Amino acid sequence: MTPAARLSAAIELIDTIEKDRVPAAKALKEWGTAHRFAGSGDRAAIAGLVWDVLRRYASSAFLMESGTARARLIGMLRLERDMDTATMGALFDGSRFAPAPLTEAEAAALASRSLKDAPAAIAGDYPEWLDPHLAKVFGEDRAAEAAAMASRAPLDLRVNTLKSNRDKALQSLAHLHAKPTPWSATGLRIALSADARNPGIQAEEDFIKGAIEVQDEGSQLAAQFTAAKPGEQVIDLCAGAGGKTLALAALMQGKGRLIATDSDKRQLAPIHERLSRAGVHNADVRTPKGEADPLADIRASADLVVIDAPCTGTGTWRRNPDAKWRMRPGALEIRLRDQAEVLERAVPLVKAGGRIAYITCSVLSEENGEQVRAFVARHPEFAAVPPEQTASVLWDKAEAFGEAALQSPEGWLMTPRRTGTDGFFVSVLKKAG
Repeated sequence: MTPAARLSAAIELIDTIEKDRVPAAKALKEWGTAHRFAGSGDRAAIAGLVWDVLRRYASSAFLMESGTARARLIGMLRLERDMDTATMGALFDGSRFAPAPLTEAEAAALASRSLKDAPAAIAGDYPEWLDPHLAKVFGEDRAAEAAAMASRAPLDLRVNTLKSNRDKALQSLAHLHAKPTPWSATGLRIALSADARNPGIQAEEDFIKGAIEVQDEGSQLAAQFTAAKPGEQVIDLCAGAGGKTLALAALMQGKGRLIATDSDKRQLAPIHERLSRAGVHNADVRTPKGEADPLADIRASADLVVIDAPCTGTGTWRRNPDAKWRMRPGALEIRLRDQAEVLERAVPLVKAGGRIAYITCSVLSEENGEQVRAFVARHPEFAAVPPEQTASVLWDKAEAFGEAALQSPEGWLMTPRRTGTDGFFVSVLKKAG
């Protein structure tokens, strides 16, 4: 396919996503099935265009003074890809499979309009109803913070120290131009261009042998802040597919007792294969069976309970740009109840002197600091560990991280703009001994 034909396909897809209200991933998959002539490079390029339009969904329409799929694509090409009008005009030439030529109104908008006076929700590309929520966290910086959350994310990997180390992984992944991550001592980063195809990490020898896992650096840091140690009893209460479980196992050096469970047994399905591939032998996966409590035998004996809490996912907008446009206010209320419930489940599991690590991939204060304060008010036997103490696990990078991330008495907040990671909140709550 020509570059111009890819633009036409992207316009068609954006129109379908809007009119049929289908998730972008589903629309892209169905389009690929129906257009088998499109090669993998074509599909990757078209997907990149679609995702970038969703990242700049509000600002592109504002720039072009139009909310059509075509207008949003044109606006995105200017805002996200910095394409000049002449280059755009050469692609929008009306030839076979190409979009129709730029209209006078479109050319005028490109020449005269900008985001200089745009409202924060437009400049930051987020739903307007979230504006007071983001203002509570970021104040006047909310547009800049949200714009960073709309940017393209790199591919981050975590080196599994049970099987390898970062220097070895850097050598074996040199052909992918992997670089060390700024904060995590076990992280690698692969930058992706706008039209980049998936580098196929799952086919790499290091992945097959369990030496690396795909994991955002923010998620890696969240696991490190738990300070899981060899010999401890650690419970991963919301283990899901096992990303943080694997990171905890590495921190524990394969020593101690690691219990992984989740209220949704379907989410646990991939964890068994992942643990085996990673060489984890001290993990006990407890899949729920009916109404029985899979942790009924554990009472006040855990050194650490990790809660990767259900949340709105506002911190992962870089990777799920269409999710923010499908998010509704009621979703926040549901998640707040879910978080309070899972925190209550953790309480009887923790021994005196033990701790709960509460983690969300959200930037909203209601899910983060406010949730923690409400928990401590209900359970005064727990107290939040000062963030500067939890950052000590970063050793020589602790001070720089403290300057970059947002900290509160309840914990750390990482954001793409400040730390180059997805948005993650981490609070460590210690039980009186």
